[in-house]
Amino acid sequence: MPTQPIPHAPDAPDALFPNSLLVEVAWEVCNQVGGIYTVIRSKVPATMPVWDDRYCLLGPYFPNMAQGEFEPYDELTVHTGADPFMAAVRTMRTQGYDVQIGTWLITGRPRVVLINPFQAYDRLGQLKTDLWGRHGIPAPDNDDLLHQVIAFGHLTTVFFQHLAAQKLAEQRLLGHFHEWMTGVAIPELRRLQVPAHLLFTTHATLLGRYLAMNDPAFYDHLMWVNWEAEAKKFNIEPAVRMERAAAHGSHVFTTVSELTVRECIYLLDRIPDAVLPNGLNIERFVALHEFQNLHQQYKAKIHEFVMAHFFQSYAFDLDKTLYFFTSGRYEYHNKGFDLTLEALARLNYRLQQSGLETQVVMFFITKR
Repeated sequence: MPTQPIPHAPDAPDALFPNSLLVEVAWEVCNQVGGIYTVIRSKVPATMPVWDDRYCLLGPYFPNMAQGEFEPYDELTVHTGADPFMAAVRTMRTQGYDVQIGTWLITGRPRVVLINPFQAYDRLGQLKTDLWGRHGIPAPDNDDLLHQVIAFGHLTTVFFQHLAAQKLAEQRLLGHFHEWMTGVAIPELRRLQVPAHLLFTTHATLLGRYLAMNDPAFYDHLMWVNWEAEAKKFNIEPAVRMERAAAHGSHVFTTVSELTVRECIYLLDRIPDAVLPNGLNIERFVALHEFQNLHQQYKAKIHEFVMAHFFQSYAFDLDKTLYFFTSGRYEYHNKGFDLTLEALARLNYRLQQSGLETQVVMFFITKR
C-alpha cells in the first residue's frame, strides 16, 4: 500500500487559489455541540497562513454558546478597506438582518460571520413551502432543530448572494459546507445560479448513524437498505432528504473515510469525489524537551486526581499505572463505549490471572 503524503501548507499566503474567497460553513462555528467543532478548529491553524483574509467561517449565532469565543469587530477601526466579507455584512445589516462579524478566539484567530437563525422564523411557513415545492423536502411543524436549520439555510443563501455581488470580478467564490445542517442552502444556491463553487462534506451520514445504533452488522446489510423506508421508520425523512439534496447539489462531494464512502454510495446515491482528512494538524513538535516537560506536569495532575478519587478506598503504585482515555458524544454503541467496556472487563480478568501489579485507569469523557 503506498504511503500517504504528509499534509503541507504552502509558505506563501497567496500560493493557493490567489483569486478566490473561501467560506467554510458549519453548524458548530463558535457553537460546541459535537465532533465537527473539533474538526473545524483543528483545520484553522493550517488554513489561515494560506488563505489569510480571503477565508471566513460562517455559522449560526447563538449568543450563549458564542460567549467567550467570539469577539465582534469594531467597524470604525477594523477592516475599513475593500473587504467583500465586511461589505456583505454591512449590506445585510442595512436590510435589517441580525448578522455579526468578528474573530473566533481560537488558534489562528479566523474571521467569522454569525447569523441569528431565529430572525427568519416569521417566514418559516413560506420557506417550508418553497423547500417542498422546489426541492421535494418536507418539514414538520414540531421540530425546532429543523426550523433553525431551514431558517439558517435561507440566511446563508442571502449571505452568499451578497458576497457574490461584493467580490471582485476576477475572484472566485468557494463554499465548503459541513453536514446536513448547513447543506440545506446548497440546492437553493444552485437553483438561483449564485456564482459559487460548492463543496459538501458528510462526516457520517445521518441515516447511517441511526442504522448503526440499531444493527450491529450494519455495514454487512448496507447494500440492501431502502433509504426512504428507513428514514421514515426513524422519523428523520426531512433531514435525510436535506442531506441527499446537498450531496447531489454540490459541485464536489466528499467524506472522511472509506467506511463512510460506502454509506454515501448506498444511502445518498452519490459516489464521493474525494476522501478528506477528518480535521487537519500539520504541526510538529520541534522542542521535544518542552513537550516532555508538559507531559510530566499534566501527568502529575492526573496522579493527584486518581489519588483523591481512589486512595480513600485502596492504594496502588502510580508508577505502574496506565491511563487510557476515550471521548465523544454519548452514543453508547456508535462511539464504541460498549466495546471499550467489554474490552476492559476482559483485560481486567487477564491482569488478575497474570499476577502483574499493573493497574489501568480508564477515563470516559462525554457530555452526559
